[in-house]
Amino acid sequence: MRLELKLLADVGVIGYPNAGKSTLLSRISSARPKIADYPFTTLAPNLGVVNREDRRPFVAADIPGLIEGASKGAGLGLTFLRHVERTRLLIHLLDVSEGPSRDAVNDFQTLNRELKAYHPSLEEKKQLLALNKIDLPSVRERAEDIENQFRKIGHRLYLISGKTGEGVEELLEEVFKTIESIAERNYG
Repeated sequence: MRLELKLLADVGVIGYPNAGKSTLLSRISSARPKIADYPFTTLAPNLGVVNREDRRPFVAADIPGLIEGASKGAGLGLTFLRHVERTRLLIHLLDVSEGPSRDAVNDFQTLNRELKAYHPSLEEKKQLLALNKIDLPSVRERAEDIENQFRKIGHRLYLISGKTGEGVEELLEEVFKTIESIAERNYG
């Protein structure tokens, strides 16, 4: 007999390596994942319970970094994509702190192609998008332009800093609303 875990977490935080997924998880929950400035610091999902007054708690998972080719096994992709499948909602964390050559829209589209290539149902999974590290001047100066680019393709972009907490509560409020909406559709 084989048992398979169907739900890992309510929310999966996805993105490229070093996007700040572990930092965000440590900001919103009591989880204390390993945080370092080199790629693939996270080798297994970290879980944290997010509690806010007058809200039903939810479990968030920091999914280890995904890269182009993940659906074909690049990086540690296949294992991590299975974890993405076991969430209700995704927070897609974007990072352009490496410089002007980093294209947030392209990164978003690339990882979504990987999700779809792994399993078509992942394309249908609700995603909230957040540009992280806006505490850095190089990111803040590009934030409005990036936000406009996402608006043009029909997506709202939350501007946050996992490190300082800026914008995180606004993102979390939307996470709570979205989880409630998903639960009502599924159960109610």
